Amino acid sequence: MVPRRLNLGGLANHQIPSLDFRPRRSYLYGTTMINVHLSRVVLRSGTDHQYIYLSELQGDRVFPIMIGNSEANEIHRVIHNQGAARPLTHQLAHDLVQSLGGTIKSVDITGLRENTFFAQISILTGNDQEEVRLDARPSDAIALALRSRAPLRVADEVFDLAADME
Repeated sequence: MVPRRLNLGGLANHQIPSLDFRPRRSYLYGTTMINVHLSRVVLRSGTDHQYIYLSELQGDRVFPIMIGNSEANEIHRVIHNQGAARPLTHQLAHDLVQSLGGTIKSVDITGLRENTFFAQISILTGNDQEEVRLDARPSDAIALALRSRAPLRVADEVFDLAADME
């Protein structure tokens, strides 16, 4: 069954321990998906651009994604198990999925066009566990994946395209 797709429009270095998710390779619409982990977060003061680095679980390929301050701060909070005084957007989205009986199955970085990365969040819905795929910014999708401990995957060709950007 092909999953239903909804389009919603779309200071410190930290080493993050990798989580081992299997299988190492899977396929999304005929594209080889590689399991990755968030290997580094770079937060710099005085700029609106922060960086996260995704690395292969089994391999040497790595690439950066430039993200905004709010997403970088959310990722930083999640990996350091820090809360906020009240729920912020990513916490709200995570809680909303869970309260409706869904689970975040995976986050996939599916493309790179004109120096912009594209992602999809795979959600298993309530009782019937139907898979729904939502288009998302990678920074938002990664923040949700980390919060829900869902696997991160990158389309194999994205590694090649990212290497060409450098």
